[in-house]
Amino acid sequence: MSKTPISSAAFGDTKPHYMILDGLRGVAAIMVVWFHIFEAYATSHLDQKINHGYLAVDFFFILSGFVIGYAYDDRWKTMTVKDFIKRRVIRLHPMVVMGAVIGAVMFYFQGCPVWDVTKVTVAALLLATFVNALLIPATPGTEIRGLGEMYPLNGPSWSLFFEYIGNVLYALFIRKLPTRALSVLVLLAGCGLAAVAVWGPLGDICVGFAMDGDNMLGGSLRLLFAFSAGLLLSRVFKPVRIRGAFWICALAIVTLLSVPRIGGSEHLWMNGLYDTLCAVVLFPLLVCLGASGKTTDRVTTRVCKFLGDISYPLYMVHYPFIYLYYAWVKNENLTFTESLPGALALVAGSVILAYLCLKLYDEPVRRFLTDRFLRREK
Repeated sequence: MSKTPISSAAFGDTKPHYMILDGLRGVAAIMVVWFHIFEAYATSHLDQKINHGYLAVDFFFILSGFVIGYAYDDRWKTMTVKDFIKRRVIRLHPMVVMGAVIGAVMFYFQGCPVWDVTKVTVAALLLATFVNALLIPATPGTEIRGLGEMYPLNGPSWSLFFEYIGNVLYALFIRKLPTRALSVLVLLAGCGLAAVAVWGPLGDICVGFAMDGDNMLGGSLRLLFAFSAGLLLSRVFKPVRIRGAFWICALAIVTLLSVPRIGGSEHLWMNGLYDTLCAVVLFPLLVCLGASGKTTDRVTTRVCKFLGDISYPLYMVHYPFIYLYYAWVKNENLTFTESLPGALALVAGSVILAYLCLKLYDEPVRRFLTDRFLRREK
């Protein structure tokens, strides 16, 4: 397995990262951007291009459980729950705030027939920004965009809401489970997730972004299975010999997330079965393969390093521009071909902005917070 050196913003006792897993997280983040771009042309999940891009969140949750198990499972004799929570807030929350601020700055430029931003007062926008920055979810009917999202300024923040829940559950309960009991939890959560996917009303697991019953149930099961499965993998993982692991796994992720909708509206269960196969079987396998592989050439090493660096900032800053892109397409009644230059500019601009946010904001803020609130070992 190949691991990266730690960054300058990391905690003093941070372990080396799995380089290929970092790169795969970046590949999945880019696929999320394209998935959201194609939302502008979809009438429903049935005809959405890059159709299964929402499954990237399940991949992220598995990676999170795996990495947290690897990084922290052996530290609990000296680390308190409070210190663990502080570490996770320092790692995750600066970009939550940045995403909310960018969403607020862009909000009044995003008007279109689907939502009317002119009816939203500055006071309401400021309140929404403050609430989003604290990761407090909005309830349906109370959020300012009118789509029922938890976080109307930066939609992807919903997965951070569940990520925090997973971190708290890990610190208080899940880490204490013996491996056999953890296996039972993974099995039960996987069965629950499969039930939602196959027999649920949507025929997919693209849920979790709103505070209604179906979304909260589905989002909770997505988190509980994937995070626990990643943690279980970190305990039982044994490397296998594989060449070209990054490129093989990256191609697999792109392919799995791009597969068209299966079964149509007549056979929703077929698509639910595909979602279950990806989330419960294939993504854990890809994590194992990625963690086993080595980067044996300079190009792959640099690609993985760059993609890993920008993955989280990219995920957290791109969506306000998706709202803007969506409004542009709807207001001008554009086809995808007509708007392709804008789509390419959005992807490239989001990657550049993510890198700038990382270097000029995220890493300096994390260093400051670490020095201020944690004893940093040199």
